Amino acid sequence: MEKHKLDEIVQLGHGGGGIMQDHLIHFITDRILIKKIGNGIGVDSYDDGATIPLENSDEEIVITADGHTVEPLFFPGGDLGSLSVAGTVNDLLMMGARPLAITSTIFIEEGTEFRLLDKIIKSFNQTAKQANVAIIAGDTKVLPKGALKDVIIATTGIGIKPKNRRIFDANCKPGSKIILTGSIGDHGAALIAQRQNFALETPLESDERCLIDLLPIIETTSGIQAMKDPTRGGLAAALNEWAHKSNVSIWIEQNKIPVKREVQSIADILGLEPLEIANEGKAILCVEAEYAEEVLTKLQQITSGRDAVLIGEVKAEKPDMVIMETPLGGKRIVEKPMGELIPRIC
Repeated sequence: MEKHKLDEIVQLGHGGGGIMQDHLIHFITDRILIKKIGNGIGVDSYDDGATIPLENSDEEIVITADGHTVEPLFFPGGDLGSLSVAGTVNDLLMMGARPLAITSTIFIEEGTEFRLLDKIIKSFNQTAKQANVAIIAGDTKVLPKGALKDVIIATTGIGIKPKNRRIFDANCKPGSKIILTGSIGDHGAALIAQRQNFALETPLESDERCLIDLLPIIETTSGIQAMKDPTRGGLAAALNEWAHKSNVSIWIEQNKIPVKREVQSIADILGLEPLEIANEGKAILCVEAEYAEEVLTKLQQITSGRDAVLIGEVKAEKPDMVIMETPLGGKRIVEKPMGELIPRIC
């Protein structure tokens, strides 16, 4: 990882889920002196969360932290409150954990109306209740007008899982299959359409949702090696993280990846790549080949996975690469995005 010079400036692109964000995260993480507890997964694994092994127990705690900033605060298909809970719950699920509780810190700009705050908090609480997740602690800070825009919510998620359930980014094995739970780019494209400087008319809604109905599949099905919700940086960033951390290549088929017509149209207008646009209600799963059809069938029977498709496989050759086979029989490398495509999306 390239070292940062101390006279560099943080840019919006450093929060965009791509290569620039990787540099910023490594810049911060490299300075942490104690990065994990015992044999648990720590911050230096750069996964969706970390684990705290419990002594004299077959289980371990899973913990994740996230900050949520979105514009507009209310968008087709969701809002800042529901997004904050969904994003946190989903990160716990992607580690194979049963979500238990959330803490929240709410940063509020001076001048914010209580009416607006009430809508956000109600949505936050209702979404947590739907996921059967307790809100057990929190903090509130009010900042001077202009110090931030509107409201930001920072969360910590707490879950639990068996120690022998090993679902993490560096666990993809050659021969395994890649499953995607539905169409890509819906969240980012829906937010773009709502921005004043674009104002595109479309019925498209964000895919934002808690993926809590994946939990029974996670808890009862063998063969799941890794899971990820492709948020910032989209599918391209998520698959590249797996390829890099697992030292494998991932081969996907373009014509098997569902992209809604509205998403493709918005991407075409703005010169964007749907593979790089954020999602907030989709997951990718890396599953051992012998269990792939079983997992796919189970996914298609739940709301979060009814449009699930098998999009590719893991190979040992050409490690650290994501390669997409085009409908015409060609191949192209899918690179991790460099930086910010769309600011304030999650």
